[in-house]
Amino acid sequence: MSGQRQTQRRRMEPDARRAEILSVARRLFGARGYTKVSLSDIATEAGVARALINHYFGGKRELYLEVVRQMMVIPASVSERLPPTTAEERLSVCVDRWLEVVERNREMWLSAIGLEGLGNDPEIDRIMLESDEISTDRILEAAMMTDVVEGREKLRAMIRAHSSMLKSASREWLVRGTLSRADLHVILTRTVLHLLHTVFPAVRDD
Repeated sequence: MSGQRQTQRRRMEPDARRAEILSVARRLFGARGYTKVSLSDIATEAGVARALINHYFGGKRELYLEVVRQMMVIPASVSERLPPTTAEERLSVCVDRWLEVVERNREMWLSAIGLEGLGNDPEIDRIMLESDEISTDRILEAAMMTDVVEGREKLRAMIRAHSSMLKSASREWLVRGTLSRADLHVILTRTVLHLLHTVFPAVRDD
């Protein structure tokens, strides 16, 4: 029986180790930046062999890209188990959950959104495009508008455009301190509601 329990624990270990490596990498890359963090730093902090990081991710750049992808792609947990109420309440919950993720990973979030303006990196561009599409899916799911057919591409384009404002607003909160987290919650919730229920119908029917 004890051997069976050990086997089960070993089967769980790779996922746990991979998650720990990503957690450490997210923290170190956020605090120091890409160039000042080595795989040895991450391996030491995570308590794993450097070869294991290479096994899971392939190298430092691949690990960094995965960290960026994790930060930019809104996690499924943001829009899971939402209350069966109004679109406003559901979006409010999503925004609050997202702000919590960003606040918990402040430095890495700022580092990741700073990459968007650099250009000339197809892999970063791919991650940003992927994150915009997934974010759009999450918002439509929260707003109970996944079944929209007429004007669907315009709707998705408008939500993607809204994500640029979201990133700029997060800098006002985290860097400049001109907005509080509560301010950002109000701004993001109300602007997306206005976009969905006022602006989209006007554009769709134009």
